[in-house]
Amino acid sequence: MPAYREVLARIPDPDTDAGRQCQGLLDVKTKPQGSLGRLEELACQWAALRGEAAPAMPRKGLVVMAADHGVTEEGVSAYPAEVTAQMVANFSRGGAAINVLARQHGVRVEVVDMGVRAPLPGLQGVRNHRLGPGTGNFARGPAMSRRLAEEALSVGTLLALELAEAGITLIGLGDMGIGNTTASAALTCVLAGVSPDMATGRGTGVDDAGLTRKVEVVRRALAVNQPDAADPLDVLAKVGGFEIAGLAGVALGAASKRIPVMLDGFISSVAGLVAARLCPRVMPFLLASHMSREAGHRRVLEALRLRPLLDLGLRLGEGTGAVLAMGLLDSSLHILHEMATFASAGVAEKSRR
Repeated sequence: MPAYREVLARIPDPDTDAGRQCQGLLDVKTKPQGSLGRLEELACQWAALRGEAAPAMPRKGLVVMAADHGVTEEGVSAYPAEVTAQMVANFSRGGAAINVLARQHGVRVEVVDMGVRAPLPGLQGVRNHRLGPGTGNFARGPAMSRRLAEEALSVGTLLALELAEAGITLIGLGDMGIGNTTASAALTCVLAGVSPDMATGRGTGVDDAGLTRKVEVVRRALAVNQPDAADPLDVLAKVGGFEIAGLAGVALGAASKRIPVMLDGFISSVAGLVAARLCPRVMPFLLASHMSREAGHRRVLEALRLRPLLDLGLRLGEGTGAVLAMGLLDSSLHILHEMATFASAGVAEKSRR
């Protein structure tokens, strides 16, 4: 049995009692009740997911998965496919935006080659789980086989379990792959039930003509492959990507260990949607870090019933938004653990009459 299937039955429900108890602890802090808004909500959500009224500060990790996409042959990106490998090398050297933000926020970064077109031997800190030199061109046929889709899911699941064993308690999802907004748009069309026009955006910054071409490629891919919305694995195999499948597996594995998952932008949120369609029990463990400028992201978050924590106009990927939102979670828990209560500070509480 593929590894990802083994964890599906082990994904727990949130502990709502722990969440209520956490709110009780926040209600006696030196502030009007509820006055810290979503910071309080975030602390209580964390408590419910971790199963503790006053959970410890998170030990943070980020999984950045990289792969190439055969659909780039259709001219859907403003950048050449070679950029995927070049950016993975940049991650390895610590020079990308995600490296900078991860250092600032104390986040362990795991970079995984799921199927970059050019092999990347000897890159320090890059895990090799290559499933091939990128997916097939799904505008002309399936992106991958069901077997490869399941293998990618299992790679992600096993990595999440490894991180849990190492003490990581919060995992962010990041991505790198020229062409992956096209795959994500196609997945969004099927899994969220929206049209190519609504799901497809400019990605790396294509012009108007490029956007028109990209929408048409997504439309053609759906017509050629006829993915079955009732079979998420079929959808993933036909119009997905190796890194998207791997990140979906990370979400499933993390949830099985009560580890919340901080989604980044469009691509990682689509991975979260894939995981949720495979196993709806994962949904409470998914946190939305931000609202991307990419057109389909709002539709994906609506399908997941998630509200983003930030809206900064980001569209880089890599996990940048996820790491920034982890800082908000840190703040919410510092409030929980360090802020004085009315009793300890000698501050009069609001009259209860």
